[in-house]
Amino acid sequence: MKQLNIFQNLTFWVLLSIILGVLLGHFAPDFVLLKVLNSKFTYNLLGAELSFGPTLSEVLSGVFISLVKLFINPIIFLTISLGIVNMGNLKKVGRVGGKALLYFEVVTTIALLIGLAVSTLIEPGIGVIRDDIAGGDISKFTQRAAGFSWMGFLKENFTVQVLGFSIFFGVFLNYVKGKAKMIAGMQQASHWVFKGLKIVMYLAPLGALGGMAFTIGKFGIHSLVPLAKLMLTVYVTMGIFVFVVLGFIMRSCGERIWSFLGYIKHELLVVLGTSSSEAALPSLIHKLEKMGCSKSVVGLVVPAGYSFNLDGTSIYLSMATLFLAQVYGVHLSWEQMLTIVGILMVTSKGAAGVTGSGFVVLASTLSALQVIPVEGLALLLGVDRFMSEARAITNFIGNGVATVWIAKHEGEFDSEQSTN
Repeated sequence: MKQLNIFQNLTFWVLLSIILGVLLGHFAPDFVLLKVLNSKFTYNLLGAELSFGPTLSEVLSGVFISLVKLFINPIIFLTISLGIVNMGNLKKVGRVGGKALLYFEVVTTIALLIGLAVSTLIEPGIGVIRDDIAGGDISKFTQRAAGFSWMGFLKENFTVQVLGFSIFFGVFLNYVKGKAKMIAGMQQASHWVFKGLKIVMYLAPLGALGGMAFTIGKFGIHSLVPLAKLMLTVYVTMGIFVFVVLGFIMRSCGERIWSFLGYIKHELLVVLGTSSSEAALPSLIHKLEKMGCSKSVVGLVVPAGYSFNLDGTSIYLSMATLFLAQVYGVHLSWEQMLTIVGILMVTSKGAAGVTGSGFVVLASTLSALQVIPVEGLALLLGVDRFMSEARAITNFIGNGVATVWIAKHEGEFDSEQSTN
């Protein structure tokens, strides 16, 4: 009976798929990179970009992630709108939202400082020979960095638009006389959306298999050697942030980080296999509600955190900046390091929801400093995918911890309901 339960566990199949993807990518790269489409498929539907490449591995991972993306915006809209209506008190809505934004700014700033501190201490860029690293074309990132604007970011990021509209609609519902029928219909829609998502999640093993196989097959494990120190430093730093900083935050509200990670282990494996926190975002919302966090807090904090609470991305951006400075032998003063923190505190908020935006933000930061060659980005292109898992997982955990912390401090956490 125990063996049967293991094989019926989706987490087991996702983990197995990740391992199989690594093996296939290493030993059979020609197979996983076999073209099954003539060109890359990209289509925008309701703000969700459906995109997958021509190779077999890209199709497997792309189809799964694209299907999940279809659910993200409807879930955000339904969860936030219903949450605000159920909360009833609009002053409380404003207080929770303000507390969330303050939390995001403080914690992401801590993440930036930790990234700078570890990079300064370990110096992963010292001794790296630029000629040993295969570069890449960074023109598309530098061009977008030059034209970056907050108006453009808001125009491209449909999730932020849905977030804003959902808040407005939730407030509007409070003043509608016949809102009972509308709320009942939205609750029914929410039930079916989550039911549909549960079916799609059965494809998670295929998504994880395709994502890992493509990464290893295209870049190869050998490509990690020149930048192994940087990768190890990034992963260690992410670990320090999760278990020390986020661990302290969880303890401060009576929870344990290890227990929480165990509770969302399936979602973490999905993020690991697909290198995308989007792939498990709707499932995180459901898990946090099941854990005991109120729907209203979850609906406000998680979607906002997806765009403004990028702990892992903040760590990576600060570390990548110092890494390139060390590679090029550029000495940065403390004043310049504080300038980096100040720049990234603003620009890092634009690193969500838009493909390649992390590199765009990094290019913007280097351009603003004007002391580190922007061309150095080419050194990071080959291994960026290998570090994106760490960024996505840290962002994902950070948003979950933020929601639990805010729910606890707002008295919006039902301990008896918790399954943690």
